[in-house]
Amino acid sequence: MISAEKKLDFERQGYRVVGNHSLVKVCEWTKKAIKGVDTCYKCQFYGINSWRCVQMSPTHQCDHRCVFCWRDTKYAHPTWQGPVDDPVDIIDGCIREQVKYLQGFGGNPFVDKQRLEEMKKPIHFAISLTGEPTMYPRLPELIAELRRKKISSYLVTNGTIPTMVKQLVNNQPTQLYVSLYGPTNEIYQKSAMPIAHDSWERLQETLQLLPQFSRTVIRMTLTKGYTMVHPELYAEMFKTVRATFYELKGYMWVGHSRERLEISNMPSHQEIQQFAQEIIRHNPELKILDEKEASRVVLLARGDFDSRIMSFTV
Repeated sequence: MISAEKKLDFERQGYRVVGNHSLVKVCEWTKKAIKGVDTCYKCQFYGINSWRCVQMSPTHQCDHRCVFCWRDTKYAHPTWQGPVDDPVDIIDGCIREQVKYLQGFGGNPFVDKQRLEEMKKPIHFAISLTGEPTMYPRLPELIAELRRKKISSYLVTNGTIPTMVKQLVNNQPTQLYVSLYGPTNEIYQKSAMPIAHDSWERLQETLQLLPQFSRTVIRMTLTKGYTMVHPELYAEMFKTVRATFYELKGYMWVGHSRERLEISNMPSHQEIQQFAQEIIRHNPELKILDEKEASRVVLLARGDFDSRIMSFTV
């Protein structure tokens, strides 16, 4: 449960608390999209309408203390703590708070009027804002409710709770992301600083479940001196860990991560491109599918990739 003190801290950072444990925060790309300036890389890669996307999480609790995380890692917990809110209340509350926040754009002379109107009816949920969402005990119900409402779900997990991931096989999110914080246990431990001693083994169990999902992504936060090492080991790993997409996303020196890292840990887009090419050199089965320099991200897929999967249905 989020304390009154922590709630004020979240609100100062632009978050809105929903119920006992959920959070929503309007993404900067959502604001840019409403003004017609630019859109998120997910719009470019996967067709997500940034102005109709809700960035949220059903919990702020997490079992990792990632060195590159822009969040406050003091709230790391090994297991769920506190009450469990109803999925319907969480979804409706997040939409309500998002729309309330964005109403102020009505007075902006540069706003796209059509997008501002469409924003009131979100069709995408990015379940990736903070915390580890698979810790939420009723996650399969939340995914099912989003589908019932014709809202797509992009779920990001660190993969340490395979028991919950297994439950999602029959209640699949539109796209499942699994974060990968290194190609070896040693690198992973240094970068993610997980609480549980067997987190690497749990992650491997989750990675083996990927073929049971229709759309999957291996997401890498490339941080110089930490995860951005040994491209040949990633390449070897990706020969057996078969996802639909592989996102190479650069670490950004923002938020609480500035207390742990230096700006020099943040790679340039050119360095990310070079790292991607090294992975491909060691695993020619992969190819660059797309990239967005403003987001410092490169998207890989296998050579036999079928572009029809880029268009999705809820």
